Amino acid sequence: MTLPFPVPQPGFWAATAMIAAIVLCSTAGEVLTAAAMQSIGDLDEIRARTGLPGAIRAVVTCPLFFAGVFFLALAFFSLLLAVNHMPVSFVAPASASLTLVTNAIAAKLFLHENVDRRRWLSAVLVCIGVYFLKH
Repeated sequence: MTLPFPVPQPGFWAATAMIAAIVLCSTAGEVLTAAAMQSIGDLDEIRARTGLPGAIRAVVTCPLFFAGVFFLALAFFSLLLAVNHMPVSFVAPASASLTLVTNAIAAKLFLHENVDRRRWLSAVLVCIGVYFLKH
C-alpha cells in the first residue's frame, strides 16, 4: 500500500535507539522469565503435588515472572513503535537476530548457562547478517 504522503524515516540514532529498545527489553524479559521458572522449579512436579491450581499459584506469586512479562510487554510496544517508523523488512530481522546475540550473552552472565563455541559463532554470523541487511 502506498501512502499519499511521504513518511519521514528516522535518523541513524533514532533507528538505533528503537532497535536497541526492542532488543534490550526482550532480552531482559526473557532472562527474567527464565530466572523465574528456575526459581519456581519443575511445574510438572508442583502440579503432581498440588494440582493445576498449585502450579498456577507458583507462577503468579513469583515477582520475577511479572518483571519478565513487564519487559516483554515493553519490547512488544517498542516493536510497534519501530515498525511504525521503519520498514518491517528491516526491523523484524534486525531485532530478532540481535536479540539472539544478547540472549546468549545474558544467559552466560546472569543465568550461568553454558554457551558453547557453536552458539558464539552463530551470534557473530548473525551480527554480520544484520550488517549486510542494513548496507
